[in-house]
Amino acid sequence: MSDTRRRVKVYTLNEDRQWDDRGTGHVSSTFVERLKGISLLVRAESDGSLLLESKISPNTAYQKQQDTLIVWSEAENYDLALSFQEKAGCDEIWEKICQVQGKDPALEITQDPIDESEEERFEEMPETSHLVELPPCELARLEEIADLVTSVLSSPIRREKLALALMSEGYMKKLLQLFQVCEDLDNREGLHHLYEIIRGVLFLNKAALFEVMFSDDCIMDVVGCLEFDPSLVQPKKHREFLTKTAKFKEVIPITDSELRQKIHQTYRVQYIQDIILPTPSVFEENFLSTLTSFIFFNKVEIVSMLQEDEKFLTEVFAQLTDEATDDGKRRELVNFFKEFCAFSQTLQPQNRDAFFKTLANLGILPALEIVMGMDDLQVRAAATDIFSYLVEFSPSMVREFVMQEPQQTDDDVLLINVVIKQMICDSDPELGGAVQLMGLLRTLIDPENMLAPTNKTEKTEFLSFFYKYCMQVLTVPLLASTVDEKNCKDLQEGSTKINPVCPDNFQTAQLLALILELLTFCVEHHTYHIKTYIMNKDLLRRVLVLMNSKHTFLALCALRFMRRIIGQKDEYYNRYIVKGNLFEPVINTLLDNGTRYNLLNSAIIELFEFIKVEDIKSLIAHIIDNYYKALESIEYVQTFKGLKGRYEQEKDRQTLRLNRYRRDARTLDEDEDEEMWFNEDGEAIEKSRPEEEFPESYGKYMEAKKVKESDNKENFPKRTPTGSFKFTFSHSAGAANGTNGANCKPVTSPTSAASPNGSPAKSATPPATPVVKTAMVGLVDYPDDEDEEDEDEEQSPRKRPRLGS
Repeated sequence: MSDTRRRVKVYTLNEDRQWDDRGTGHVSSTFVERLKGISLLVRAESDGSLLLESKISPNTAYQKQQDTLIVWSEAENYDLALSFQEKAGCDEIWEKICQVQGKDPALEITQDPIDESEEERFEEMPETSHLVELPPCELARLEEIADLVTSVLSSPIRREKLALALMSEGYMKKLLQLFQVCEDLDNREGLHHLYEIIRGVLFLNKAALFEVMFSDDCIMDVVGCLEFDPSLVQPKKHREFLTKTAKFKEVIPITDSELRQKIHQTYRVQYIQDIILPTPSVFEENFLSTLTSFIFFNKVEIVSMLQEDEKFLTEVFAQLTDEATDDGKRRELVNFFKEFCAFSQTLQPQNRDAFFKTLANLGILPALEIVMGMDDLQVRAAATDIFSYLVEFSPSMVREFVMQEPQQTDDDVLLINVVIKQMICDSDPELGGAVQLMGLLRTLIDPENMLAPTNKTEKTEFLSFFYKYCMQVLTVPLLASTVDEKNCKDLQEGSTKINPVCPDNFQTAQLLALILELLTFCVEHHTYHIKTYIMNKDLLRRVLVLMNSKHTFLALCALRFMRRIIGQKDEYYNRYIVKGNLFEPVINTLLDNGTRYNLLNSAIIELFEFIKVEDIKSLIAHIIDNYYKALESIEYVQTFKGLKGRYEQEKDRQTLRLNRYRRDARTLDEDEDEEMWFNEDGEAIEKSRPEEEFPESYGKYMEAKKVKESDNKENFPKRTPTGSFKFTFSHSAGAANGTNGANCKPVTSPTSAASPNGSPAKSATPPATPVVKTAMVGLVDYPDDEDEEDEDEEQSPRKRPRLGS
């Protein structure tokens, strides 16, 4: 089975009439008991699995094409092809097929493809009608030949007979000689007949005829015949375009004449299919399947021949990376590689692997760094296409390259940073290039394709690299656009003051939406790295500034970013949101949206519904404690009432726990009583347990809590956005990310520790501070803090009258 003569590629024709590579293996012909006949078997060379099992049917028409292809149809819309590595193997299997069907191996088609209805008519015809006799190839008989060719197209039998007749005695070459005569005589009638003849011959769909028609001697005459469409007033000038306008550029001289001829032939045949021939109708789409196959296998051969020419590729890369190469030459080299990579998609998987590894070894990635930084838009676009081929082929190969760069270059010219900057600086109003590049970045940072068993540390190493060297470049537009919230508000309110990076600029808004989409992806797939970045940069607060954008799609992107964070159900994130009071811009947007039933409204409601359904206690408590008065009027959904219900249930559970503790507390000895404090109602409160066990927002006994800070500690400003809601945490970035958690001072309203008549509670006036253990926090509110607290409320820069309305 290791005989290379039997090595084949299996292809199937898909719905788009393109050949799909099904794998490489070795073919054999053997009797299969289950199929009751001699069958073709192809087993994969990789694992021995069965790629193909096809019984050689006596009634199937097999075709041999180009000496190494065998093509046949097993069903109405299921075509198969075997492409042999060697001609000898193709001949061997062809002889076996012909032996089973009792045919002469000298033929290139075993029999006519006859369907049942055709077979019935065939039996009714007299014997002589089976043959197709061609009229003599003369000017006077052109109309008769054209009628004959047109008449056989509807009959599979007669198409086969006509094809055999045309291939005999050099008939096609004689026809093309008549074209030259007609053109010299300006015989328009004869030229119109030749157009019909050549077009009809193409629709015969026979590879053997194509080999003759597309040879160097004949192809330009074929193109010439197709210029004289009878439906046109004036003939087209396709030959003039192919010979004068379309110039074949050899970026490096190609010394192999066979390769150069194959390139010319492929381009011209592609031109015939795409430009000259009309788009086939639904009834004609199968007529040109062999033409598509002809082009496909030509491309495979071109790529293989170029790849084997190491001297040629080495010279191309040398000129591409040479600083002395002028821009025009470099543009041609980049376009060559773009076409080269596009052709490579025709290769079977293992050959495509070898192709891209060859390019990588020659230095395609460092070369891309140079060309992607050029000013020429065409060059950058072509380089982006090449980069996309490389990323789609092997993200790991690209990642491995970029991780080696910091040792030898600056951050600004790292390949990924070059890609990010090109995305940010895309001048296209629709950001088409930026969208493409964002997709490539997403592929590179996707942990799902970092699971190669040979390199288990790839995920950790690459993500550490990306967040160290590249994330700061990616977020530059986002941080710049949200650095001054006031500027964006001024623009929104019609002020003449315009912030040049304000997200209300449409193109900037589109770019920010792309960046947010990528960051949202990171939140879902990169747990530790993105969490650290968000905390250090206070990123969510900056993102939520975009909720004020006049572009709803950008506000939705910002909301989606927060929704994904909350969706992680990570208490680290939840504490960050609570301490930073980050629901405020979301609720303000909901209130500003009013009663409008739109996507923004639904998305915000869904956010709160998720919190309710998942019963995220810390967020529920924060929302109800701070915002319920503003939200309780919203009754068209039951979300907020449901949140309130969840809050009350948790509060009742805490009360039960407290009552159980009070009963147990009576048995405490005298030393343990020192750890108990009493509120004004005489209820015992345990403070020796960690504070987290008793969320401060659930019990009334926590309302009087206040920390007595030492004089040498920093006093953080207190945010009071409205007269109705008192936010109880300081809002520096450090407090938000938890780095100064010990300095966060809970604050209550001035009367929270007073008796009902407003006078200070008795427990607030002890002559000396009681001695408590480290875990205890006194629940005493000192009256002399009232003035200081009122002053902070009046000077708060974060007041939002919308929330208090």
